[in-house]
Amino acid sequence: MSNQVTATTRYSQAGDEFLFVELSEEMTLEAFFRSISITQRLRDIDLPGVVEICPANASYQVRYNPDVISAQTLQDTLEKLEQEVASQQVRTLETRIIEVPVLYNDPWTHETQMRFRDNHQDPTGTDLEYAARINGYDSVDVFIKAHSETPWFVSMVGFVAGLPFMYQMVPRDRQIQVPKYLRPRTDTPKQTVGIGGCFSVIYSVRGAGGYQMFGVTPMPIYDPSGEQPHIDASMIYFRPGDIVKYRAVEREEYDNLLAVAEKGQFTPNVTHFTFDLDAFNQDPDGYARRVKEALYEH
Repeated sequence: MSNQVTATTRYSQAGDEFLFVELSEEMTLEAFFRSISITQRLRDIDLPGVVEICPANASYQVRYNPDVISAQTLQDTLEKLEQEVASQQVRTLETRIIEVPVLYNDPWTHETQMRFRDNHQDPTGTDLEYAARINGYDSVDVFIKAHSETPWFVSMVGFVAGLPFMYQMVPRDRQIQVPKYLRPRTDTPKQTVGIGGCFSVIYSVRGAGGYQMFGVTPMPIYDPSGEQPHIDASMIYFRPGDIVKYRAVEREEYDNLLAVAEKGQFTPNVTHFTFDLDAFNQDPDGYARRVKEALYEH
């Protein structure tokens, strides 16, 4: 059954235990919404034999036990769920809005950038200066405002444990887009906030990376030690479908929040929210304001 296509959806067998489902060849909020809606329904029905469900930007993968359920039966179930999602009158998603404080233009990512300028498209400037220029912003401050003022959808979590990939909730012609470094770095500070392509990320651990670096957050997002009360036993804070609202902070507030986090007392500003895809499509800017109002008025 490898590489079978149903309408625009491609089902591919990946070994004996995985079924990969590609909903679209490009990332759109429509494709992401289909992915998250189908995988949520699959969790809800608790299908025997399903071991793990991993949604992504415009696709998802299901790990299953072939001794309990066949690949064909699983595919038939997924096709039915996709039809249900396509026919639903109201396209909504129960999710969270999460504020992430960010110290932009911080000294740690700046020092790292300077060590790897030969890997970059613009060795004479900084990542923020480069991103602002190629996206047509007049200054770094204006770019930071554009990055932090609009909400972002967490479309997938992965690459390394707990790292969220986020898609900007603006019309596509206004999305911030910045290419990755020409060659990857061997170092990236923990909890760095940056962009590669159209995706914003937060590096959950220190390590190699190629995304442009804009700042750091004091907010813990990955906790294998179990010391952070806002992170459950999964060790990972973000989930696909979360909505992130960045908030620029100054160095003093960053230091205070970091000290709180190091004591295991960080409490994110978060509220539950019902996202309506059609309402967003009708008025993206108005809906972004609604997201911020829900976060700061709860």
